[in-house]
Amino acid sequence: MKDTVLLIEDDKLMRVTVEDALQAAGFDVVACEIGQEGLKTFKEGPSLYSAVVTDVRLPDLNGLDILTEISSLSDVPVIVMTAFGTIKDAVEAIKLGAFDYITKPFALDEFLLLIERAIEVRRLKDENIRLRKDINRFYCFPNIIGESAAMKKVFSLIEKVALSDSTVLLLGESGTGKELIATTIHYQSKRKDKPIIKVNCGALPESLVESELFGHEKGAFTGAVKRRPGRFELADGGTIFLDEIADVPLAVQVKLLRVIQERTFERVGGTDTLKVDVRIIAATNRSLDEEVKKGRFREDLYYRLHVIPLTLPPLRERREDIPPLVDFFLSKCRDKLFRNIRLSEDAMNALCNYDYPGNIRELENILERCVTLSDGDMIEREDLPPSFFNKAEQAGKLSLSETLAETEKDYIKRVLRSTKGNKTLAAKTLGLSRKTLWEKLKIHGVEE
Repeated sequence: MKDTVLLIEDDKLMRVTVEDALQAAGFDVVACEIGQEGLKTFKEGPSLYSAVVTDVRLPDLNGLDILTEISSLSDVPVIVMTAFGTIKDAVEAIKLGAFDYITKPFALDEFLLLIERAIEVRRLKDENIRLRKDINRFYCFPNIIGESAAMKKVFSLIEKVALSDSTVLLLGESGTGKELIATTIHYQSKRKDKPIIKVNCGALPESLVESELFGHEKGAFTGAVKRRPGRFELADGGTIFLDEIADVPLAVQVKLLRVIQERTFERVGGTDTLKVDVRIIAATNRSLDEEVKKGRFREDLYYRLHVIPLTLPPLRERREDIPPLVDFFLSKCRDKLFRNIRLSEDAMNALCNYDYPGNIRELENILERCVTLSDGDMIEREDLPPSFFNKAEQAGKLSLSETLAETEKDYIKRVLRSTKGNKTLAAKTLGLSRKTLWEKLKIHGVEE
């Protein structure tokens, strides 16, 4: 569909010249000779026009009056044409909201570029507005699946904390949806038009945590070839979500405590004190009380984070939410694969009776796997992964790679339990780097 430009110009030669140039460039043009005609034409269908071009000096109206009228009716960009001697009018036009002005005589190539830029800027603005509406619509309570009493408590708390700037600590097992809740709090708050910056502290090498959070100056360490802002700087005015907060090294916890208390910090290798306005939401699947007792987490930082604790229930404690969650994830799979995948009653019963050590993320992964591997449009009980059934019965049916994967997954989970979820200790026990452990957790679907 072609973009349509409304042209208002009383000089016949100029009007015909500009109209021909626009049409040659692929635009539809509606040309008017006088201001009243142009305004009447625009009011009959404002949504039809991608841009308006008007002369300032018209026989019946001032082009600035036309600009003011159109701007009150629509956000269609208006470009003002003015003679060289009337730059004052052009400046006034910008103050009144014109997209830009161009002085006569002008090169047609320059004029066409200006039209294209005006239309593209408007298109980007419209897209931005649409995306913001989509985001606000998605991150509202109807899109967080949960009818259980436990989730209704969560919704009630979100409504209360979203209106404040208080620090929130999200607690709960891996896969319970802490990141979704943090994002929802942000988009329900007064900071929703500012960024939310997410940091997975457990996925960062210990040596880079401070630099990632607070930035660094050029030459601060080997490889620091230029100044780089940290996540707190990027989140200024908005929200920073610190996931896996228990994995922040003790040395960095001191600096983090200062940011929470004073909202100030210095980049690594820098001396300038920077001030930020951020809301902090932290999350962990470990007991910070225990981490404090064992000397792995600062007590003063714990109390600074523990202003508003919000605990997310594991899926096994809200089984009534499993069927609607299944419907939601299956719908996503249907949209992606254009297949009408359904679930048999036996399969649904099996899903509802499973304990989900990986919680909601595990349920989503299970359904995606079943949909991807299914030959028909019905997922049966036997299509569910081996973890649902007695492993002894299934041992002979698994391939070597599947058996090894299940064994590795179970062993990693046992080590994590023995270290109370401390990934640094778990990685040392397993003889892996933190990065490798993180990748394996992600592959096996047991990491947040």
